Amino acid sequence: MATATEHNDVGRGPSFEKTSALDHAPNNSTTKQRTPYDYGGNPLAHVATNNPDMRLQAFGGAFQPGLYKPPSRGFGNPAPLGLSAFALTTFVLSLINVKTRSIGHPNIVVALAYGYGGLVQLLAGMWEMAVGNTFGATALSSYGGFWISFAIILTPGFAIESELIAAGTNGSHAVFLNSFGLFLMGWFIFTFLLLLCTLRSTVAFFSLFFTLDIAFLMLGIGYLQNDGAEPQSACIVAGGAFGLMAAFLAWYNALAGIADSSNSFFVVPVAHFPWSDKGRENRAKVDNSAAREGLHEA
Repeated sequence: MATATEHNDVGRGPSFEKTSALDHAPNNSTTKQRTPYDYGGNPLAHVATNNPDMRLQAFGGAFQPGLYKPPSRGFGNPAPLGLSAFALTTFVLSLINVKTRSIGHPNIVVALAYGYGGLVQLLAGMWEMAVGNTFGATALSSYGGFWISFAIILTPGFAIESELIAAGTNGSHAVFLNSFGLFLMGWFIFTFLLLLCTLRSTVAFFSLFFTLDIAFLMLGIGYLQNDGAEPQSACIVAGGAFGLMAAFLAWYNALAGIADSSNSFFVVPVAHFPWSDKGRENRAKVDNSAAREGLHEA
């Protein structure tokens, strides 16, 4: 009869002399390699702890997000939604800035700035973060915040515009106009930083941020170069013109992200820069094709 010690030794692994990694049962015609049996999550089982398929997930991610890729969630591309929200709100405000139909105040933009350009674009930015696009999350969330803050400035209940106007002397609006000009110049600086990060993307994407940056610059200068009652008209019109270009470019980039073989008969060209990764890849394909044709001719 086997002792308790012998029973404990069996199953501790091949390092003990009383056990064997081979099965010599007489009813088998050949010797069979033994395999460890999983008793439902043996904590002492020897497993590859760096196997990404066996990582311990927590709160939709992983305990070590720097080492393991997050699990796929099947998200769509939120960028076209954010670009479309930005485009429409910018389009309407820019039409007012270029004095379309002599509309003198952007009241109608407040609704768009809260609902579409603000809330929807902010949501698109958060979804960009969920799919791992840091640039898209930063850009869309920030411009969503821009439109919400723009609407807050123009909302009478917050009394921001009225209080700044009241702070002026002799009925001057210079305090509000200068404050709003500084607000716009801050967004010019931020947009320039994003512009630098588009130099390796596409011509269409770079053009969007370039025209938007110039629009912020022109509008900021226009409000800072005021006469105490109104901003400098020529700069505001120029800012509106560049804003319209930015709006159409945002729609163009949104269409490029939406149109695919499932819903479109054509692909929207975005023109990759020659120094970008995609541009170098395309150039290598052309060079390889030309080399093959040269060999065939030879």
